[in-house]
Amino acid sequence: MDDSPVKHLVIDDDMTIYQALAQKEQLLAALAASEHLELDLAGVATMDTAGLQLLILLKREALQQGKLLTISRHSPAVRHVLDFCNLVAAFGDPLIIPANA
Repeated sequence: MDDSPVKHLVIDDDMTIYQALAQKEQLLAALAASEHLELDLAGVATMDTAGLQLLILLKREALQQGKLLTISRHSPAVRHVLDFCNLVAAFGDPLIIPANA
Protein backbone atom coordinates (compact mmCIF):
# COMPACT_ATOMS: atom_id res chain seq x y z
CA MET A 1 0.00 0.00 0.00
CA ASP A 2 1.18 3.50 -0.82
CA ASP A 3 2.39 5.55 2.18
CA SER A 4 0.72 8.69 0.83
CA PRO A 5 -2.91 9.17 1.85
CA VAL A 6 -3.83 10.29 -1.67
CA LYS A 7 -2.44 8.69 -4.82
CA HIS A 8 -2.46 11.09 -7.77
CA LEU A 9 -2.73 9.64 -11.25
CA VAL A 10 -2.51 11.84 -14.33
CA ILE A 11 -4.18 10.55 -17.48
CA ASP A 12 -2.77 12.44 -20.43
CA ASP A 13 -3.99 10.20 -23.22
CA ASP A 14 -7.33 9.88 -24.95
CA MET A 15 -9.91 7.80 -23.10
CA THR A 16 -11.42 5.90 -26.01
CA ILE A 17 -12.05 2.32 -27.00
CA TYR A 18 -8.50 2.14 -28.38
CA GLN A 19 -6.90 2.77 -24.98
CA ALA A 20 -9.60 1.16 -22.79
CA LEU A 21 -7.96 -2.19 -22.07
CA ALA A 22 -4.60 -0.75 -21.06
CA GLN A 23 -6.22 2.05 -19.08
CA LYS A 24 -8.52 -0.39 -17.27
CA GLU A 25 -5.51 -2.30 -15.97
CA GLN A 26 -3.71 0.93 -15.04
CA LEU A 27 -6.71 2.42 -13.23
CA LEU A 28 -7.61 -0.73 -11.29
CA ALA A 29 -3.97 -1.19 -10.24
CA ALA A 30 -3.80 2.41 -9.03
CA LEU A 31 -7.01 1.95 -7.06
CA ALA A 32 -5.70 -1.27 -5.50
CA ALA A 33 -2.56 0.57 -4.35
CA SER A 34 -4.35 3.35 -2.46
CA GLU A 35 -7.22 4.23 -0.21
CA HIS A 36 -7.84 7.51 -2.03
CA LEU A 37 -7.18 7.81 -5.74
CA GLU A 38 -7.32 11.20 -7.41
CA LEU A 39 -7.50 11.19 -11.20
CA ASP A 40 -6.26 14.26 -13.02
CA LEU A 41 -8.01 14.27 -16.39
CA ALA A 42 -6.78 17.63 -17.70
CA GLY A 43 -4.79 15.94 -20.47
CA VAL A 44 -7.66 13.90 -21.92
CA ALA A 45 -8.24 15.35 -25.40
CA THR A 46 -10.86 12.82 -26.53
CA MET A 47 -13.28 10.67 -24.57
CA ASP A 48 -15.92 8.26 -25.80
CA THR A 49 -18.35 5.94 -24.04
CA ALA A 50 -15.60 3.36 -23.47
CA GLY A 51 -13.71 5.97 -21.44
CA LEU A 52 -16.89 6.85 -19.58
CA GLN A 53 -17.45 3.17 -18.81
CA LEU A 54 -13.95 3.02 -17.32
CA LEU A 55 -14.74 5.91 -14.99
CA ILE A 56 -18.03 4.29 -13.97
CA LEU A 57 -16.26 0.96 -13.36
CA LEU A 58 -13.59 2.65 -11.27
CA LYS A 59 -16.17 4.56 -9.23
CA ARG A 60 -18.13 1.35 -8.58
CA GLU A 61 -15.00 -0.56 -7.59
CA ALA A 62 -13.94 2.21 -5.22
CA LEU A 63 -17.35 2.17 -3.53
CA GLN A 64 -17.34 -1.62 -3.21
CA GLN A 65 -13.86 -1.57 -1.69
CA GLY A 66 -14.61 1.32 0.67
CA LYS A 67 -12.11 3.56 -1.07
CA LEU A 68 -12.36 7.14 -2.29
CA LEU A 69 -12.10 8.13 -5.95
CA THR A 70 -12.00 11.78 -6.93
CA ILE A 71 -11.64 13.29 -10.36
CA SER A 72 -9.96 16.65 -10.77
CA ARG A 73 -9.13 19.03 -13.59
CA HIS A 74 -11.74 17.69 -15.99
CA SER A 75 -10.71 18.42 -19.58
CA PRO A 76 -13.29 19.91 -21.95
CA ALA A 77 -13.73 16.46 -23.54
CA VAL A 78 -14.45 14.87 -20.16
CA ARG A 79 -16.82 17.68 -19.16
CA HIS A 80 -18.68 17.30 -22.46
CA VAL A 81 -19.23 13.54 -22.08
CA LEU A 82 -20.25 13.77 -18.41
CA ASP A 83 -22.63 16.63 -19.17
CA PHE A 84 -24.06 15.01 -22.31
CA CYS A 85 -24.78 11.79 -20.38
CA ASN A 86 -26.09 13.77 -17.38
CA LEU A 87 -23.57 12.08 -15.06
CA VAL A 88 -21.80 15.06 -13.50
CA ALA A 89 -23.62 14.61 -10.17
CA ALA A 90 -23.13 10.82 -10.19
CA PHE A 91 -19.40 11.25 -9.67
CA GLY A 92 -19.82 13.93 -7.01
CA ASP A 93 -16.64 15.83 -7.87
CA PRO A 94 -16.49 19.61 -8.19
CA LEU A 95 -16.59 20.45 -11.87
CA ILE A 96 -14.75 23.70 -12.44
CA ILE A 97 -15.38 25.28 -15.80
CA PRO A 98 -12.67 27.75 -16.82
CA ALA A 99 -13.71 31.20 -18.00
CA ASN A 100 -12.33 30.55 -21.48
CA ALA A 101 -14.34 27.30 -21.97
